[in-house]
Amino acid sequence: MKIYLDNNATTRLDDDAFDAMIPFFKEEYGNAFSLHLFGRETGKAVAESRKVIADLLGVLPEEIIFTGSGTEGDNLAIRGVARAYKNRGKHIIVSSIEHPGVRNTCKDLEKEGFEITVLNVDKNGVVDLEQLKSAIKDETILISVMHANNETGVIQPIEEIGKIAKENKILFHVDAVQSMGKLEINPKEMGIDLLVFTAHKFYGPKGVGALYVRNGVRLGKVITGGGQERKLRPGTTNTPLIVGMAKALEKAYAEREEENKRVGELRDYFEEEISVRIPEIVINGKNVPRLPGTSSITFKYVEGESILLSLSMKGIAVSSGSACSSDELQASHVLLAMGIPAEFAHGTIRFSLGKYNTKEEIDYTIEAVVEIIGKLRMMSPLWNEFNR
Repeated sequence: MKIYLDNNATTRLDDDAFDAMIPFFKEEYGNAFSLHLFGRETGKAVAESRKVIADLLGVLPEEIIFTGSGTEGDNLAIRGVARAYKNRGKHIIVSSIEHPGVRNTCKDLEKEGFEITVLNVDKNGVVDLEQLKSAIKDETILISVMHANNETGVIQPIEEIGKIAKENKILFHVDAVQSMGKLEINPKEMGIDLLVFTAHKFYGPKGVGALYVRNGVRLGKVITGGGQERKLRPGTTNTPLIVGMAKALEKAYAEREEENKRVGELRDYFEEEISVRIPEIVINGKNVPRLPGTSSITFKYVEGESILLSLSMKGIAVSSGSACSSDELQASHVLLAMGIPAEFAHGTIRFSLGKYNTKEEIDYTIEAVVEIIGKLRMMSPLWNEFNR
């Protein structure tokens, strides 16, 4: 049996999204910016896809810029604001649990003379709003806080942060890579000026994403080239992937309520069984709102890499942390920020369920996890010391 429980890393392509893309690989292959018949056909498809996405978000089509990934969108948003508004101020506020696409971009900006304030989170992984308020300065030009964390699934108080940003006339950037297609998102109602997402997290194709930029927000250029995407993201338009993204997001919105309920119930069942059958575990973020399919569990006194590899040998795919840094042995910065000791953070596994997972798969996974943790703890000096 092969079981995929790493849907926060990427998802299987939806069949309808795949079918929507096919004609634009061979039959309708013109450059969407060309004026001839072939270009007009693909240009129309891109325009329709842009409108579908904009309508789902309650924004204008011209406020949607297509990118190649969530990381690219984060870079364009943050670096773009830094370049456009640096004469007004060079202070940026960011949370301690951001994806590397945000964290490392801010670290680079520090080298260019920007001041970065990093917000703490509580033991559940929620941003400290009082610290945010006290961190704001006259020179603050941007606040960046993700909507839902990729490792724990914990949802941040975005609307409250949006109000704080608006009251202080500060731009607000939100990485919604994990939440898009799963949670209700209306940038205008939530006070969001810049919103980033990518298709492969909601059963769309890899290699395409989007950035919402509220009309009136200026961005400095990060890539120079032609005039595509309001001259902010030049390069030949990737028509088939854009069409696939729009179809996948449209379908995710249509199925969202029913699928969230089903996946949430599966996740809760999984956690309840694991909690009853395995002692000395922590379910991270359990006491606050989380994405329905995300379960981050710390298994004390064992190594996460050993759990991951043992599960893989049984055909089960999971993650020991953020997918973009899963080849590193450092403890998760998200878990450390939540106050989890490094030795326990190393024993954390992320199980992320999706629409193709079944109860049969979850039952199989429960039995495998119970068996593996039992065997690994028998070999663990720390576990044996704990049980003396």
